[in-house]
Amino acid sequence: MRIHAEQALLPGGWARNVTVAIAGGRIVSVTPDAAVQGKRVGCLLPAPVNLHSHAFQRAMAGMTEHRTAGQDSFWTWRSLMYHFLDRLSPEDVEAIAAQVMVEMAEAGYAAVAEFHYLHHGVGGVPYSDLAEMGGRIAAASRETGLGLTLLPVLYERGGCDGRPLAGGQLRFGNNFNRFESLLEASHEHIQRLDGDAVLGLAPHSLRAVSATSLLKAADLPGPVHMHLAEQLAEVAEVEAATGARPVDWACANLPLSPRWCLIHCTQMTPGETAALAATGAVAGLCPITEANLGDGIFDGTGWRAAGGAWGVGSDSNVRIALAEELRLLEYSQRLRDRARAVLADGTRSTGRVLYEEATRGGAQAAGRGPGEIRAGAWADLVVPDMAALALEGRAGDAILDSWIFAGDDHLVAEVWSAGRHIVTGGRHVARDAVAARFRKVMAGLRDAL
Repeated sequence: MRIHAEQALLPGGWARNVTVAIAGGRIVSVTPDAAVQGKRVGCLLPAPVNLHSHAFQRAMAGMTEHRTAGQDSFWTWRSLMYHFLDRLSPEDVEAIAAQVMVEMAEAGYAAVAEFHYLHHGVGGVPYSDLAEMGGRIAAASRETGLGLTLLPVLYERGGCDGRPLAGGQLRFGNNFNRFESLLEASHEHIQRLDGDAVLGLAPHSLRAVSATSLLKAADLPGPVHMHLAEQLAEVAEVEAATGARPVDWACANLPLSPRWCLIHCTQMTPGETAALAATGAVAGLCPITEANLGDGIFDGTGWRAAGGAWGVGSDSNVRIALAEELRLLEYSQRLRDRARAVLADGTRSTGRVLYEEATRGGAQAAGRGPGEIRAGAWADLVVPDMAALALEGRAGDAILDSWIFAGDDHLVAEVWSAGRHIVTGGRHVARDAVAARFRKVMAGLRDAL
């Protein structure tokens, strides 16, 4: 297959009349200034990875925007989430995950890193297949064609004091030995997908996993993702238990490296920001969810000044919108600093910095390659609709600026994931069938709540 683009964003910048040849799901050649051949598009971009998702939470989107007793917070939201998840069956999870993946693809994502912690039945009773729920995520990936990095979560305890799991958390729990068995079972499901699927792991957080198990997890293969320094109460709990703030403790005690992705990191001092960036780990940012839960503002300027890699994810999936994640990241920096074009640099516009760095960082975090249009990379590609009013006549960086700041995800026309053409004409190829199943599941959940 060949795609010919009037404009394409390559590792060295914008190029014109670019022909990209694809075989076996990978890009085999990239030729600028080429004669027209293959499918013609106006603009071709590398497609990002959504680096942090809890798919099942999409089913409760919009249901938690009322005030509970006292001041509502992340912690009151979490209690409602635990109540909700007790209603979910494996079939429900598969239908919800497929809908989430369709929406991600239509937003411009080519793949997702699913931070998967809903493992067991109600009350924590394991399924006969320990990876039953992870297998449902893999089945949704197979149906929708969206690339998958599956990250089974290790969740051992209810807090730094070692208190046991209770209530909804029981569906998450494993000791380390059973977690290793879960990973083995998950590998069997991943093997049934195309060759771009990746299996990693996710020790949930410093609150939920012991230091001993964290070090054991670090010795296992694959990308490693972990929540870190999201909430003030979390920082206080970790500091009281260990004598160090979460980021300081992680930098001093864990073998952090480019295979790690630390999610949120909204509560960091300047020194912590520089130290964590120096490890090469990716900061996994979820601006929409972080705003929805009142987490705080990530120090994007300090992180970039320290050379840190980063990407974006949709986390709670309250809204799945790639352009909005990037826009909100920049706008949060502007509101804090009372400035404009905060993340732009001397050679690239704000939109291009946001898009390129999120795409490269997301691919790194997912174990998916360079996140660029280059020979040997997975053919993760997105075509914006250059006939749309917001993009008509735009060229170069102005395409990305207009998409992110003046447009929305309806500007996505085509998406390929490892060469699978999953969005065409702005619609996912399985949208109708997936949506019908999702509607049925939601009707049942509403009746039960």
